[in-house]
Amino acid sequence: MKILSRPLVPVAAVLAALLALAPTSSAQDDLSFHVTPEVLPVQELDVTAPFAGLTSREKLYAHWMARASWVGSRITWEQLSPESPDLFALFQRVFSKDRIALRREASRRGVTDQEMLWLKQYAASCYSNCGNYLSFGDTKFVPRLARDRFEAVVRAAAVIGDDEEIVEIWERVKDRVYSLEKDELQLGLESEGVSAYYSENVTKKDLEVVAAFMKERQIEAWNTRVLKDDAGVLELRFASVLEAAPQRFEFGGRTIVLTWGDYSPILAEVCDCLAQALRYVANEEQRRMVVAYIAHFMGGNTDDHKESQRWWVKDKGPIVETNIGFIETYRDPQGVRAEWEGLVSVVNREQTKKFGVLVENATTFIPMLPWGQEFEKDVFTRPDFTSLEVLCFANSGIPAGINIPNYDDIRQTFGFKNVSLGNVLRAGDRGDGPVTFLEDADGELYRRLIGPAFEVQVGLHELLGHGTGKLLEEKVDGTRNFEASVMNPVTGERVASWYKPGDNWGTVFNTISSSFEECRAEAVGLHLCLEPEVLKIFGHEGQEAEDIIYINWLNMARAGISGLTFYTPEGARWRQAHMQGRFALMQVMREAGILKIEKNAAGDWKVHLDRAKIKTDGKRAIADFLRKLNVYKATADINRGRELYEKYTKVDATFLKIRDYVLSKQKPRHIWVQPVTDIDHEGEVVLRPYPPTYDGVIDSFIDRFPELTGPVMDMTVEEDWDR
Repeated sequence: MKILSRPLVPVAAVLAALLALAPTSSAQDDLSFHVTPEVLPVQELDVTAPFAGLTSREKLYAHWMARASWVGSRITWEQLSPESPDLFALFQRVFSKDRIALRREASRRGVTDQEMLWLKQYAASCYSNCGNYLSFGDTKFVPRLARDRFEAVVRAAAVIGDDEEIVEIWERVKDRVYSLEKDELQLGLESEGVSAYYSENVTKKDLEVVAAFMKERQIEAWNTRVLKDDAGVLELRFASVLEAAPQRFEFGGRTIVLTWGDYSPILAEVCDCLAQALRYVANEEQRRMVVAYIAHFMGGNTDDHKESQRWWVKDKGPIVETNIGFIETYRDPQGVRAEWEGLVSVVNREQTKKFGVLVENATTFIPMLPWGQEFEKDVFTRPDFTSLEVLCFANSGIPAGINIPNYDDIRQTFGFKNVSLGNVLRAGDRGDGPVTFLEDADGELYRRLIGPAFEVQVGLHELLGHGTGKLLEEKVDGTRNFEASVMNPVTGERVASWYKPGDNWGTVFNTISSSFEECRAEAVGLHLCLEPEVLKIFGHEGQEAEDIIYINWLNMARAGISGLTFYTPEGARWRQAHMQGRFALMQVMREAGILKIEKNAAGDWKVHLDRAKIKTDGKRAIADFLRKLNVYKATADINRGRELYEKYTKVDATFLKIRDYVLSKQKPRHIWVQPVTDIDHEGEVVLRPYPPTYDGVIDSFIDRFPELTGPVMDMTVEEDWDR
């Protein structure tokens, strides 16, 4: 696709129109930040060769699990913002029309080629983020083309297909699509932002009551939403196919009603796909896993999903690796409710061998971590650590690696799996030109080694970061998993706090839990990458190993600076868990005296890392910080933990100035186009790839959901926003 170098409609005119729609914002720069970029890179998720190596049975299993994943991804749109489900329906209807006829009719209404391109870009970005808020940063993005031109395309589509319902959808969403009111710029609660996990009238005080109620009854929040009616009754709604009789409770002076059946039509389709997948499982572990998935989605009981994860952990080294459900809590402002996610992938056997060696040597490396055995799991259960070629990642964003399940009780006593997503890592962002924030000499080495350095960091982060550390817990019967005489290595006194019955990591550390844990895992990677035997496993020795260490630490420092993009000065709020953690580690390096951030003669901010001090001053500083992170987490010490984390993630006046520079140098993150699987007339699964273009992204979703290009599906979220 050709992208014109000069817009046919001045961008300034579009921004002026947007400013008029958002009088509450004081700076044009802040508003322009929310407009989709003029050029948005698209990367293809290529899995052609690995998929071709599967047997017919394995392909059928992969197909039905991928279908279940994508069907369920419609939930993610409904979890994001009030307008996101309608946007999905709108794009499915508009772009399923004859494209040539659509372009001709839109042109007759004054829409230029550039404007049509901008609309496709906006649609592709919404498809990739499952709505109109970025999955990496949680900020709203609005179309670059003006509202009247967007409407012209919608009305053109209505004429072509004799489909006035498209216009009805547009009328419902047009104001919110372009609105840049202060309380809509990011995900959040009350005046801080938007979240479809909660009805608009739910307050933080309401959620304190709900959280206390759930703790008392040991209910977990993963697959729930919270709604409030005009009388102040709080509804805790569980995702399930079945609709059980509501349960009503009086608690803390409030009425709380438990209901089931959220997302019921969608989850019913998911269960149908899982029932098909059952016919092609490879072993008993997979069969029991899929059966438990179905039970969970049917009834909404988290214990059933935990059972699926136990069987998933037991399923060692499958050729087709999958995981599905309400998994990650990053996008919930409270950090406890999880986004829908579905992963289907093919194992890369050669790359997995390397990770297998790391797992085999894990018990050698764990004692190198800066905390005592009392704060480490009694037994390290060796997990699967595989390199996967992703066929399908059905949610709002694709990570480079995963360590799941996220259930503390399973991770602590039963085990977990680590995966590195090979085709995601290989694709990456391959920008050209100078590397921002680095001097030219560092930039050259960085470009050459960032791939292998990041592979080391991801491996250590997932296996020995998320995979280590013990939570000190008290059970319902009063017994504990630690001795009363255990000393706290940070305070020098006996341990004085721990997790009580009904507590877990997410509920105790709440809004900082995700970022705090990502920071801890990143710190483990920095700490252990200094060990020669670790680097040797990844094939790095001698000078190359030294360079890998340097680039890994340099990348973390650079990420801390570039991560300022995801900081909002209003409210002093970080919008991305990993980036907040990386900023903290960058600050630790500065405090240790091994890192300087200085402005050069040209006015550019540059990162200078003292390579000679990484293994001395740097190692001591990171080890001390990591020890505190781990001990505070282990002992449920939220007061010291929050004080520490807020200290190192505070953005002062100097960094606010650097943030302005970072924003001026910002490059848009790429979006993904993923393949679609189909079953041909002979019953064989075929893989259909798409080009890395906006049209490719759009076509993949049209083909993935052909049933949604007609009458609009029932939107289960719509009623909630009328409350």
